[in-house]
Amino acid sequence: MDFLGNFSFLWDSVVTLFSADGWKSLVMLLVGGLLIYLALAKDFEPALLMPMGLGAILVNLPFSGAINQTMEGVGEVAGIIDWLFKVGIEASEALPLILFIGIGAMIDFGPLLSNPKMFLFGGAAQFGIFLTILVASLFFPEFKDAASIGIIGAADGPTAILVSQVLKSNYIGPIMVAAYSYMALVPIIQPVAIKMVTTKKERMIRMSYNPSSVSRKTRILFPIVVTVIAGLVAPASVALVGMLMFGNLLRECLKLDNLSQTAQTSLANLVTIVLGLSIASSMRAEQFVQWETILIMCLGLVAFVFDTVAGVLFAKLLNLFLPEGKKFNPMVGGAGISAFPMSARVIQKMALKEDNQNHLLMHAVGANVAGQIGSVVAGGIILTVVPKLIGG
Repeated sequence: MDFLGNFSFLWDSVVTLFSADGWKSLVMLLVGGLLIYLALAKDFEPALLMPMGLGAILVNLPFSGAINQTMEGVGEVAGIIDWLFKVGIEASEALPLILFIGIGAMIDFGPLLSNPKMFLFGGAAQFGIFLTILVASLFFPEFKDAASIGIIGAADGPTAILVSQVLKSNYIGPIMVAAYSYMALVPIIQPVAIKMVTTKKERMIRMSYNPSSVSRKTRILFPIVVTVIAGLVAPASVALVGMLMFGNLLRECLKLDNLSQTAQTSLANLVTIVLGLSIASSMRAEQFVQWETILIMCLGLVAFVFDTVAGVLFAKLLNLFLPEGKKFNPMVGGAGISAFPMSARVIQKMALKEDNQNHLLMHAVGANVAGQIGSVVAGGIILTVVPKLIGG
């Protein structure tokens, strides 16, 4: 009887998959497989895309025990994926915030502090976020969805998760997949976007690097001051910025090296894995397989491209007022997005390809870490302004 009962259950599962609506689950199983392939075969953000991919498979299997459901004769069954999402993201936004501690501990703000002009690029390269919000509002009737889609341009997965969750967007799953997919594709997207708006001569501009020494006191005061300023300018950003700067303070105080190393490695890796699995709760077929998902992926690409282009064009604008020998290589402006340190590496690789003696890495790193700050402040501004606009 047990064998017949198990066979019957297997048959019901297969029938469900191939029913009229079951094709959506099959699509999501393929999406999960694709994410795992990109993570393991193409090395695209494997720590995150692999658990996201497996999680997508888990939640789209018929009668899956990984999600909350009511089972005949058993009652309500709690699923681990739904539990992780509700506790770690929905109820408290704890997972993305904790991840920011690890990110902050990884960042060296020295190149930025020795060349504060790079702050300008960290701000300019957030333009794509707000442009995409305006474009998305033409297609999505609820402004909270448009704002959540625009934040994909932050090139910062935890910020995208937090903003879309706090605003209670209807498209959290597609937004998460778009954000992390395009972060992984930065080495492909950015060179194309930069070459569209620069000439070879501009890409060959050399910039001297004469770093001034940054005192330990400055390195310690910087995260504290940034947290206070961000909290005053955009109060909703204080949790994001605060966790990022707390992690950086662990790094720079030189008194908590063990905690700093733990935050950079064990903590960041563990939270990333759990976060990837948690996101899968929003990747169920009925929520994910819809035309809006394709539109969100397209708008996410728009946000990434225009963030990069805005940074580059801003550098070109500044060059109009600078004398020869003091001009910026416009590519450095493109590093003002938050994808750290991928974007800085892309800029250095492009520079060396044009001129094998042109070393822009430290300039690009300065712009890149400025973009990290800019993205979380932009997220905070959205969280401060949007609820007032929609009456939330």
